[in-house]
Amino acid sequence: MPLSAILTEAYNFFRNHISQLAVLTVPILFVQVGIQLWLSMEIRGADLENPQFGASHMAAMMALLLVFSLLIAAFTIFLEIRSQGHEASTALILKTSLNFVPGLLLAGVFSGLAILAPVMIFAAFGPLWLIGLTMSIYIFARLAYVNFMIVVERLTPFEAIKASFKFSGPIAFKTLMVLMLYIPLSLVGGAISALVDSFFPAQLIVEVFIAFIGLFINVALFRLYMVSRPNKVDGEA
Repeated sequence: MPLSAILTEAYNFFRNHISQLAVLTVPILFVQVGIQLWLSMEIRGADLENPQFGASHMAAMMALLLVFSLLIAAFTIFLEIRSQGHEASTALILKTSLNFVPGLLLAGVFSGLAILAPVMIFAAFGPLWLIGLTMSIYIFARLAYVNFMIVVERLTPFEAIKASFKFSGPIAFKTLMVLMLYIPLSLVGGAISALVDSFFPAQLIVEVFIAFIGLFINVALFRLYMVSRPNKVDGEA
């Protein structure tokens, strides 16, 4: 299926279910973005010569990871249910999502390390950091389906990472094109957020709005995943 058709279908799905998606995800996004903004303010206010991060910062980081995993789980379950023509209450989706949080959290940690490793290693060689960045972006595209493997295919974190890398091979370019939509969204969001940087409530609302719009990219990835997957992704192969 052409990428344009996938994006069109994703747009139609997002538009037709925007109210349900908002009820499900916006409360979680407010918590997630609130934690992110607090951590950002703490980092900017830290002494650069002697930065100190205590238990509260570590707790906030862990909470952020847990909330993000819950968001991804709930969002993916919603996409799976609606793609099958079924419906479920927000409460039921959130309750079911809790079962996937540990797996998504673990997979997120290892996927993140795999993505960051090339750019961090090549950064030690000066100008070669660009090569590392290119490799990291490529790995990011290849691991873009880990969450779907865990929630839809019910794979373990390590099986999901392996299955995503295998599955994404033939559609790596399309996946990368979808992920590149984050660039203009981030630029627009950053510009708007900078205008209200000194007013926390407004900044929170803007960041949540941008994050919610960004969920469209996940819808597009899910649609690409659904049209490209076999009946069952083999996590053992």
